[in-house]
Amino acid sequence: MELRHLRYFVAVAEERHFTRAAERLGIAQPPLSQQIKKLEQELGTPLFRRLTRGVELTEAGVLFLEDARGIMSQVERARARAMSVARGESGRISIGFASSAVFHPLVATLIRYYRDQYPRVTISPIEGSTPSLVEGMDSGNIDAAVVRLPFNECGDNYCMDVLAEEEMLIVLPAHHPLAGEEEIALEALERETLIMFPRSLGPGLYDSIIAACRKAGFSPSLGQESPQVPSTVNMVAAGFGVSVVPASIRSVHAEGVTYHRIKGGQLKVQIALAHRANERSQAVHNLVKMIRSDKWQTYSHDYRKGLPTSQ
Repeated sequence: MELRHLRYFVAVAEERHFTRAAERLGIAQPPLSQQIKKLEQELGTPLFRRLTRGVELTEAGVLFLEDARGIMSQVERARARAMSVARGESGRISIGFASSAVFHPLVATLIRYYRDQYPRVTISPIEGSTPSLVEGMDSGNIDAAVVRLPFNECGDNYCMDVLAEEEMLIVLPAHHPLAGEEEIALEALERETLIMFPRSLGPGLYDSIIAACRKAGFSPSLGQESPQVPSTVNMVAAGFGVSVVPASIRSVHAEGVTYHRIKGGQLKVQIALAHRANERSQAVHNLVKMIRSDKWQTYSHDYRKGLPTSQ
């Protein structure tokens, strides 16, 4: 028994006539009659009573019609689900987020917009360090990741689509002599103890901060490391030193600190979506296509400016 036999049977049962069913199916009437006869032989019972001007279902035919319609409906649902997944309109996508990037408002905007466009795709968010996100993408456990540039860990294996550029801010204890300044030159930190997070958490961001200090004419004096990027703010409040953090970290409300723009805008970092160059998932392709679209550019315009103010 094949699906076509069920389709033939349903057509004859609904039309109550072989000729009309054949026309509906787009086949000749004699082959249709032969296929129905073979189906009845396989089942071991008649499905139709042949009448002068058509056919009617036997008792077995009535029950078989109910089951055949159910099977055809399941097949259609399975086909539709498979096509939906193939088009990236349903299924699942896992998106990683660098710990230092999750506070940027564009990240939530990106997820909200994608969910609006593809409501039947389940999003699995995974937060972690840059190396752990790379490992997850290499293993296939993570489909794409929001990271901070530079992102040099993967060479040509990954593509980057920039989402936003974000200004870095200086964080000082509230009692610091420069706490009242709106803008502070980076070189003013030359004699300060700089609180940093472990480089292994975000090599690109870490190296950008150190490189900016050296460009300003000094090598920073590094103090005790913070366990995470957001935790540096709490360590500054506790008096361990000063720090330089992405502007969006200001959303981590901590008492006893002040935020300051870096004079001359000497240090900015980019947030990007990293995805595999040889990606096969249509859901990921749809995500990339979405953030490259003019509609997304307009939707995210306010956030693409980053958070340039320390007020």
